[in-house]
Amino acid sequence: MDISIVILDDNAGSLDLLSTALARDGLTIYTASRPSEALALVRQHHPQLVLTDLVMPEMTGLDVLNRIMEIAPATDVVLMTAHYTTETAVQAIRSGAADYLEKPIRLPVLRERVGRLIEEARRRKESGSDAEFEGIIGASPRMAEMFARVRRIAPHYRSALIQGATGTGKDLVARALHTRSGVKGQYVVLNCSAVVETLFESELFGHVRGAFTGADRDKPGLFETASEGTLFLDEIGDMPIATQAKLLRALQNQEIQRVGSLQSRKVNVRVIAATHRNLRQAVADRLFREDLYYRLAMVEIHVPSLAERTEDLPLLTRHFVEKFSQQYGKTIRGVSPRARLALERHSWPGNVRELENAIGHASMMAERDEIDVGDLPASLLGEPSDSSSNGRSGPPGQPSTLGEDASLAEHERQLVVSALEKAQGNQSHAARALGIGRDALRYKMKKYGLL
Repeated sequence: MDISIVILDDNAGSLDLLSTALARDGLTIYTASRPSEALALVRQHHPQLVLTDLVMPEMTGLDVLNRIMEIAPATDVVLMTAHYTTETAVQAIRSGAADYLEKPIRLPVLRERVGRLIEEARRRKESGSDAEFEGIIGASPRMAEMFARVRRIAPHYRSALIQGATGTGKDLVARALHTRSGVKGQYVVLNCSAVVETLFESELFGHVRGAFTGADRDKPGLFETASEGTLFLDEIGDMPIATQAKLLRALQNQEIQRVGSLQSRKVNVRVIAATHRNLRQAVADRLFREDLYYRLAMVEIHVPSLAERTEDLPLLTRHFVEKFSQQYGKTIRGVSPRARLALERHSWPGNVRELENAIGHASMMAERDEIDVGDLPASLLGEPSDSSSNGRSGPPGQPSTLGEDASLAEHERQLVVSALEKAQGNQSHAARALGIGRDALRYKMKKYGLL
């Protein structure tokens, strides 16, 4: 399946060099020496990738990037320049560039970085979908936008802030950033909400023997462990103010000092922070340092809630059914129409994590090759628990105490109880009296805690 590229450079020698270096089977390369020619090619062919010089007489590469975002927003754009600055690189990425290459471009770097974008484009074109990205599932516009942002940011960021509600998958986005960054070091995680306040500094920066009671040996901190790699600080909103100041210094200087030591140590760490809290409000409430917030939020990613991307619900449901079907050694081909309706009506305050737990529960309970509504957790259906239901309906043998405002589920339970009483516990007779099959009766008995 052919992939097309447009290369724009006002230097004929550069055009020849880039075209020759990238040439391969299944790749169609168009070249242009003027921005207007390149934009015409984009309109005509809608290429998967555009490489453009940053500095040109007719218009800048950033102007070209902005025009392409209007004409063909799915196209990846790579900017090239001999005048590299961090500020321009950040501006390019924020504007939507997929990558930023410094001239003179080394051919191995060109082939690796552009080759990765070409292969991604090929996979997307073959599957016809961007539904899966580094283990994250989603095909909605919001998720496609987030995936594109991660791809563009990953090669360049030094610090990043991921914000989103609990259960949205912020940890998966952090892992994707690390994987796409290409760094060779470890991916190290610290959950800030799980650390005792007095041990924060030691966890991050390490300590020397004798620094405090119980410090019987030198211990490197997570900054050292993650050197040449990535440190992920989950729930950074729970980090104490005193530690925030030292974290800011480490980020600015890429230098740490173990507790109890006077010696500074150089590190090379990318830091990703995540939180479900509103950090802007935390800054206003003086619970989070403003300078640290702006340092982290140089690159910011919002992970949408499940309510913001309800079109992904069927895709996620299918993914989790396949996952738990394999995990439990069952053959489950999907969910019934009734179960699907129950899933669609739920508001999902716990986001993707709540959905995963619900499908895991249902997959465990399912006795057939399809998840039915009775297999879903009671909390998803707005039903009372077994104990509260028993309290309102009364145990078998007792008259009904249901009022006019009782739910449909409570009335159904009482009908089952009454039929079993009249049949003296004979399930076949009770099922016939209710006009249902014996399996359906047993399903309802289990549903209402009668079996």
